[in-house]
Amino acid sequence: MTSFWSIWVIVLTLACLALIFGLLLWNLKNYTGVEEGESCGHEFDGIEELNNPLPKWWTYMFFATFIWSVYYLAAYPGLGNFAGFLNWTSSNQGVTSLEESKKAIEEAKANGHWVQLDKEFEAADERFGPIFKAFAEQDIETLVKDQKALEIGQRLFAQNCAQCHGSDARGAMGFPNLTDNDWLYGGTPDKIKETLLQGRVAAMPGWQDALGDQGIKEMTAYVLSLSGRKVNQKDAAAGQAKFAMCAACHGMDGKGSVAHNLPFGAPDLTDNIWLYGGSQRAVEETLRHGRAGVMPAWKDILGEDKVHLLTAYVYSLSQEK
Repeated sequence: MTSFWSIWVIVLTLACLALIFGLLLWNLKNYTGVEEGESCGHEFDGIEELNNPLPKWWTYMFFATFIWSVYYLAAYPGLGNFAGFLNWTSSNQGVTSLEESKKAIEEAKANGHWVQLDKEFEAADERFGPIFKAFAEQDIETLVKDQKALEIGQRLFAQNCAQCHGSDARGAMGFPNLTDNDWLYGGTPDKIKETLLQGRVAAMPGWQDALGDQGIKEMTAYVLSLSGRKVNQKDAAAGQAKFAMCAACHGMDGKGSVAHNLPFGAPDLTDNIWLYGGSQRAVEETLRHGRAGVMPAWKDILGEDKVHLLTAYVYSLSQEK
């Protein structure tokens, strides 16, 4: 952070604290012209408004919070580049890129800042490693029937996958629902494990330059018609004539990569399940600007044994209970 922004943060923070302190003092005075405990002259539905101040304990808590905030900002690096009188700095201070982040981590390790954390990781691996290894020696279909394995897999999912796919695994815009049978790269145990181990990188090109506004409108009509939606038939017919440029990934029938055993991760356009929204506007935006999706690889993060268990849990989500 430059000196300008550091000063800006300091001034803005102190101004807010001063405003809060002023409001606290202002609210301690009685400006109503009505004695405390007396009626303000307002009544509604049998309820009369009295001029009662805030309880003393509540007022004291406000002041205590204000005092703590001043101490915290002075002690820790909360005011721009100021490190605080405790001289504490975060491990990623000033990091602006992935390479700088990696460098900061290596420096922290070299300085011994992560020694305790490393020891805890080693202790956890020593204790739980054999458990994961035992599960990894079983096939996915067997683990799906093992309630204990699924409980551990669920915890792994909550810790690593729920941020994108949701705690219920039903996904969100741009993140697939894992509880249905609509798969971009295949829903077999082997394919799910491959996705988790290696990650996925999807790229849908934008067609604005190639199609123009009218072409985008026509292609949208045809794409929506594939899933049974009511559209302008003239536009849909014109869009169908242009769909050959999409067939390399989605297939001429629009059923997607999985149906045609292709590696692109192109979704099925006939099932009315939409990763980025199925409204006319959302589909137009997808066609106009394209989409890019990244699923991280978990092989080096979790290790193959944990990924195997996580695969079993993800696979179980789409199976009939």
